[in-house]
Amino acid sequence: MSSPRIERPDLPEYMTWEELEQLPEEIAEQIELWNGRVVWLRRGPAEHQAFTFALTSALKSCARKAMTELPQRCWRVDFETNVFFGDAGKSDFVTPDFLAYRRLDKPYQDIRAADVVLVGEVLSPSNSQTDMEEKKAKYAQADIPWYWEIALAREKSEIAYVHTYALATEVDHLPPGVRALHPANYILTGKWSPHDSTAITIDFPFPITIPWSELEF
Repeated sequence: MSSPRIERPDLPEYMTWEELEQLPEEIAEQIELWNGRVVWLRRGPAEHQAFTFALTSALKSCARKAMTELPQRCWRVDFETNVFFGDAGKSDFVTPDFLAYRRLDKPYQDIRAADVVLVGEVLSPSNSQTDMEEKKAKYAQADIPWYWEIALAREKSEIAYVHTYALATEVDHLPPGVRALHPANYILTGKWSPHDSTAITIDFPFPITIPWSELEF
């Protein structure tokens, strides 16, 4: 998120969307609700914002090109936009750094997970692995087909790597008596680094080619 850092107030562990709306905007925009549980978003450095915007812009260009070639398909690409789980209600949502979704038929509608085809997170040193794994599990449980992780380099203002994951809804070959904690999960399908490739190239959920030159800080 792009607003200045402010001190977190003492809030209850669980809230409804309606209660969240009563908070000052600068507080509410720092919060996700996971089945009503208050989850504070971690704020990254300036590089986090810059690469989020760059990825969003590049994906938006790819989506526009794909729609020119496939006019029957309509996608939108945005950043830091709430994704609500379930068919109704708003007390269970997350805010991915960037996302692609099927274009809605009316303006100003809430984006439901069922309409989302890709979510992505830009990982900076402030992100904990536990938090990201839990968030990834929520995306998988909602059947979002594609998940991207963009890791930032620690010593330079650049992307270290991009990993793409496809949703797998069946778990095979577990030992007898062992059950998967999350039956739906993501499988790594692609990885790119500016040191071993010239561009990020993948055909799903629409043809994507992003030269590293478009992702410079």
